[in-house]
Amino acid sequence: MSELKNRIDFVYIFDVQDGNPNGDPDAGNLPRVDAETGQGLVTDVCLKRKVRNYVQVARQLAPGYDIFIKEKAILNNEIDNAYEDDTVKEKKEQRDKTAAAREYMCKHYYDVRTFGAVMSIGKNAGQVRGPIQLTFARSWDPIDTAEHSITRIAVATKDEAIKQKGENHTMGRKATVPYGLYVSHGFISANLAHQTGFSEEDLQLFFDALKNMFDIDRSAARGLMSARKLIVFRHDSELGNAQANKLFDLVKIERKTDHTPRCFNDYEVSVSKDVPSGITVEELL
Repeated sequence: MSELKNRIDFVYIFDVQDGNPNGDPDAGNLPRVDAETGQGLVTDVCLKRKVRNYVQVARQLAPGYDIFIKEKAILNNEIDNAYEDDTVKEKKEQRDKTAAAREYMCKHYYDVRTFGAVMSIGKNAGQVRGPIQLTFARSWDPIDTAEHSITRIAVATKDEAIKQKGENHTMGRKATVPYGLYVSHGFISANLAHQTGFSEEDLQLFFDALKNMFDIDRSAARGLMSARKLIVFRHDSELGNAQANKLFDLVKIERKTDHTPRCFNDYEVSVSKDVPSGITVEELL
């Protein structure tokens, strides 16, 4: 595995058409919206879930690429497995056992060494601060939320069928965003990568996930979601050569139309040439 030696910042741009990119359970699963600006939101947790799903499918839980936070997982059982490892068993002090269990979890679980995890539960594998951190994604323009009535030509119980005299219709509702272009920002720390064992190979897998994760996670509820741009700023040093916010300001998004945007071609995305010294820009999408 190649050691990650450079700080990296990146801008990730994706869009949704006729779908709900991230429902809010506290609002009837309507698309998340900033109440003040009307901009759509997608949480960092939602994006990391999709990365985890991609890695799980792409690597099939191969050694070193298991997923700690996966569907129907019992987290304490996963931590218990660490304590069955000989390296952990040989430690005498609990403090040393915790440190060894933490190292085991980083080595065996891709999402732990990537995003970090709180594992100070059960037998205690400590806490890991991951090298990759993501912001919420925010839509470039305010979004409209459309609600649609839908009908199912079946009912759930016999009583409902009797009540409807055999008509057997169930009404429901579906919420969508007609179109939204979302922007998220990410930060990758080489210093924290050293601590968790996150490598250049792990980084490439992460970027592959950002480019392809929507294609292996389709759902009628999410409509058409597509990765559009992945702009990476790689620093020449571990600590970095410029402030992340100044690098993000180099990415320009402009509307090309006066009407309400309804597709990606209604926008133009460009990167300024005024890149600070010590920074390499890569457009991976």
